[in-house]
Amino acid sequence: SGTRLDPLRLAGGSATTPAARGGSAGAVAALILVAAGVAGSRAAAAERLRAGAARVDVTPLELPVLVNGGMTSRSLDRVASPLHARALVLESAGRRVAIVIVDSCMLARPFLDEVKRLAAARTGIAPADMLVAATHTHSAPAAMGCLGTDADPAYVPFLRERIGEAIDRAAAALEPAEIGCARADAAEYTALRQWIRRPDRVVDDPFGNRTVRANMHAAANPDDVTSEAGPEDPELGMISLRAVGGRPIAVLATFSMHYFGAADLSADYFGLFCADLERRLAPPGSAGHDSAVVLLAHGCSGDIWRVDYAVPKERRPDPTIADYAAGLAAIAAGACAGVEHRGDVTLAMEERRLAMEYRRPDRQRLEWAERIVAGRGGRPPATQEEVYAREQVILHGLPPAEVVVQALRVGDVAIATTPCETYAVTGLKIKAASPLERTLVIELANGGDGYIPPPEQHALGGYNTWPARSAGLEVEAEPRICEAAIGLLERVCAAPRRAPAPPAGAAAARILGAGPVALWRLDDPQGPHAADASPHGHDAVYEPGITFWLEGPAGIAPPGAVNRACCFAGGRLRARRPGLGTRYSVAAWVWNGLPDGARDVAGWIVSRSPDHGLAPDGDHVGLLGAGDRAGRRVYLHGTGGPVAGATPLDRWTWHHVVFVRDGATARVFLDGRLEIEAPVPPTSGPPPEALFLGGRSDRADGWEGRIDEAAVFDRPLDEGEIRRILGR
Repeated sequence: SGTRLDPLRLAGGSATTPAARGGSAGAVAALILVAAGVAGSRAAAAERLRAGAARVDVTPLELPVLVNGGMTSRSLDRVASPLHARALVLESAGRRVAIVIVDSCMLARPFLDEVKRLAAARTGIAPADMLVAATHTHSAPAAMGCLGTDADPAYVPFLRERIGEAIDRAAAALEPAEIGCARADAAEYTALRQWIRRPDRVVDDPFGNRTVRANMHAAANPDDVTSEAGPEDPELGMISLRAVGGRPIAVLATFSMHYFGAADLSADYFGLFCADLERRLAPPGSAGHDSAVVLLAHGCSGDIWRVDYAVPKERRPDPTIADYAAGLAAIAAGACAGVEHRGDVTLAMEERRLAMEYRRPDRQRLEWAERIVAGRGGRPPATQEEVYAREQVILHGLPPAEVVVQALRVGDVAIATTPCETYAVTGLKIKAASPLERTLVIELANGGDGYIPPPEQHALGGYNTWPARSAGLEVEAEPRICEAAIGLLERVCAAPRRAPAPPAGAAAARILGAGPVALWRLDDPQGPHAADASPHGHDAVYEPGITFWLEGPAGIAPPGAVNRACCFAGGRLRARRPGLGTRYSVAAWVWNGLPDGARDVAGWIVSRSPDHGLAPDGDHVGLLGAGDRAGRRVYLHGTGGPVAGATPLDRWTWHHVVFVRDGATARVFLDGRLEIEAPVPPTSGPPPEALFLGGRSDRADGWEGRIDEAAVFDRPLDEGEIRRILGR
């Protein structure tokens, strides 16, 4: 329902100073001109842009090579597609910056620091003005150790030299240039791979504990899951550079899709996309690859893959890797066609290095790990248990991490980076807060520091949270890195972050027009506070076990905006409403994730009773889950018998539910129609002050699914008012 962000302040770390640096197949929205504007941090007034680009082959000369990206070590000896380091150098007002995208799974920060130091000696570009990122192909030589695979000792020095060569060649190719920006919706090419498991289908982690409430590809069996764990980011963003005469120089694109997969050494879809788009951009009669260099950077894809598990298997597309890359390149080419370019731009770049701790093993886990490592007798780890045992020993001995975050501004386009495998919601938060509306986010840049799930995702467990070099940073790493990126964007743009009000379309306006005492739009990108959109300021609290910014019901946000909702997976929304009395109403949109038969009560939506208990005058509205009344709404007063409705509701569909307490009568409306009407026996004593959404007061049978646009009224709503709220 919006992009409101809580005000955040920059986390600790040291910014790089000048002295320290030295002397969609979908709808296309395009075209933000990169024009002269307010100068960014340490940037001169807008001046003429120069750009140069180069590609250097980094395919190993000696085979076989070790390849990481899997749980255990493997080696490959055949090449399916060449690997490249693709470099872009920009210059304005004497300032030069370099961007390099390398066909590699991950690149370690110490390795990249050495690459930048050597390249700086050859080109004069300051190391802090170099952005080097991995595409995250899982079929490239291992340039760093990860899980069961060590870095390939012969390949690392070869790659270091070739990346430096790419920067050198791009700098040597500088020429007067113009720049423009485009973006497209490529939603059918990306989807969530991280799904929340049913509470009765939780599985074990490698340490023998039943903690895996969410995991990658858990929805391969849709009966096992309730919902995606977060949102996707379908934007294919592009920066286009051309020579003054119109000849293409380069396109820098970002897209959030993890990888496709290949059996042999391969640049994966990243390299195929680049080659395809280069051919499409080539002038007629050219050699096809001589006119432009295309760089495809990895967007925020830690919880993303190409398969949409929400679509039944028999209806899902099953493209080849070539078809997938070609389809995405066609969208990019369409978006780039007709882009207007400008040559007078400002250029600014900042870097921040944050010290972070690892989640190290306690003594008991370390002793467990050391026994397993000793029992291997020196052979490589062959099982998941052995891999994670070795990782505990490694984490125990590691010094604190140094995490690099950067921001870059070129005219009216901004780029932010993270050195981690970053969830899509994090990239969306950075984009939403950036001072510039056109912002790209590149992950696995300037380091390979593993997954950084948002803190609320840590509570759900899963592979992306298991402590290892691939996911070992502190629980608060995501908000710290996110805030550092936003703070750097403020500096390079010389402008404050955006904190827009949620896009209140006609639906939200109708709710507010009805006079609620609280409206929780549940569009918050993070917890713990649920902002009240009404004038009354009655914020609520998100408990652990809730994720944010998933897609909400259609028609709530204005055209062109995405309506956001939160997903409940064990937590509740907790509020206190003293003085509400016995005449009140609660309205919300709800979406059930549990299949029929999962349990007797699928979940409770609204509950008014003291925490941990059931008051005699408590009100509870939920959904039955089993038997011949599965999918029916149910009302429960105190500890009495439940009263069920007659209309069954399908799983994974949005419905509007209103509970009305009118003194001695309780009513439940479903999609604007009266579903339940029941007498309420008289009770003594004041009504409970505590109000919960997404779970019952005694914590029984929490809601497993999404809730959106929850409103509380201090009066009973009648059917006419409810229909007017729904616009009917």
